[in-house]
Amino acid sequence: MINRYAIGFLFGLLFLFGSCRSEFEKIRTNPDPNFLQKKAFEYYDAGDYQKAQTLFELIINGLRGKADAEKVYFAYAYTHYYQEKYVLGSYYFKNFVSTYGNSAYKEEAEYMSAYSYYQLSPIYRLEQSSSQKAIDGFQLFINTYPKSDRVTEANRLIDEMRKKLEEKSLAEGQLYYDIKEYQSATRVFENVLRDYPDSKDAEKVGYLIVKAHYLLAENSVYEKQEERLNETVRKAEAFLDRYAKSEYKDAIKKYKANSSKSLKKFKNVRHKNKSSRA
Repeated sequence: MINRYAIGFLFGLLFLFGSCRSEFEKIRTNPDPNFLQKKAFEYYDAGDYQKAQTLFELIINGLRGKADAEKVYFAYAYTHYYQEKYVLGSYYFKNFVSTYGNSAYKEEAEYMSAYSYYQLSPIYRLEQSSSQKAIDGFQLFINTYPKSDRVTEANRLIDEMRKKLEEKSLAEGQLYYDIKEYQSATRVFENVLRDYPDSKDAEKVGYLIVKAHYLLAENSVYEKQEERLNETVRKAEAFLDRYAKSEYKDAIKKYKANSSKSLKKFKNVRHKNKSSRA
């Protein structure tokens, strides 16, 4: 037999929840926009962003051209952000900047448009389009507001996300190298040095470029070997010029010497062919 007190408690909860819903429904269906705006900000200040957003949506179009429109739209953008709807948050912050170009909130909205995408920036192994959008947004913010107090933080966040992009590129190059796709590996590694010239891994990447070029040449068909061996020698010389005291120096010298030795065979073949034709 079900305890009558438990049943009473259950009905009490249902009545309480029903009352809460009824109260919001009464507010939501109130035709007075001033009342709706007041209640929307009450919900907003209390941290109930979903209800605030619902009420803002009821009045926002009717506020165009009015004094309160700017404040309402700015809070409306934040309701998306606070509910972790970051793509929409970024969109509405950016739209706010376009709509209210002279607003006192413009700088913050510009920053939050980028910061919303920063919140979507994943670990480096995942797709990084959100990180790139955040970087672009923060760079635009820095260019637009070079004296802003937020510039230091924007630069720090850019560095953080660029590191992710660099790590993703390094992992991609290493993967190609591990599966012996040496041509793709050299392309990715060379892009890393081009895009991140100050990378702390630049020396190691330079070494992997030489090694991958050497292995590519050694595993190429005869017609392509000479060209690729010459490229290995050039890459090795460039590395040794830049990193004269590198821990990889001896290995690089070996790849260069082996490539030069192989190139001599091509020269000897050409010399013999020339002699036989003569």
